[in-house]
Amino acid sequence: MKKLILGVGLFSVMFTANAQEEIKDDFKRWQIRARGVAVIPSEAGTPDIIGGDVAISNAFIPELDITYYFTENFAAELILGTAKHDVSTRGSDISAIGGPTSADIDLGSVYLLPPTLMAQYHVTIADVFKPYVGAGVNYTIFYGVDEGPVVKDVSYDAAFGYGFQIGFDLELWDNFYLNLDMKKLYLSTDVSVDGSNLAPGLTIPAKVDIDPLLLGFGVGMRF
Repeated sequence: MKKLILGVGLFSVMFTANAQEEIKDDFKRWQIRARGVAVIPSEAGTPDIIGGDVAISNAFIPELDITYYFTENFAAELILGTAKHDVSTRGSDISAIGGPTSADIDLGSVYLLPPTLMAQYHVTIADVFKPYVGAGVNYTIFYGVDEGPVVKDVSYDAAFGYGFQIGFDLELWDNFYLNLDMKKLYLSTDVSVDGSNLAPGLTIPAKVDIDPLLLGFGVGMRF
């Protein structure tokens, strides 16, 4: 009897292990999504010397993200997208170079590339509704700078930031999803404006917080 019980127990363990292996073999670890994303900066910054504030335009961009699931609940997501923004100052005092005491200065445009890596926690409700939350880091690169018609040059320092995320996937059919996603990124950069064409040796530094809200809508496939 003991041998029978032992044999049944061993069979049970083997069956469970095989079942788990079958689940593991069928487990789809990768997901790719394509989204359209509204990028809405919440900018703040005071240019030294001339004062005033900073204004950064909104943008709408395509975004690609790649997700790897370690388990059904835990995943990591790499988010890729780039946005072009117009930049200007508001209410700056340029009386020292013969201008008004409150002026808006066009600083041209710049592209932001902030690849972001999020650690995520997912849950599944009623088999098809899959909400998630995430938190992570990004490294923002500035490129394609157009300094605009007023100053000689504008430079932006690349920098690390962080962000948070909430969203959900809704399964439309087998392994294809509708996705809604909201992210808040916290990005800051040191900006240097070369105004030597306006006054000899004029350089205007500024610390600028960009802190965009990203509202995304798209589709995804898990495989």
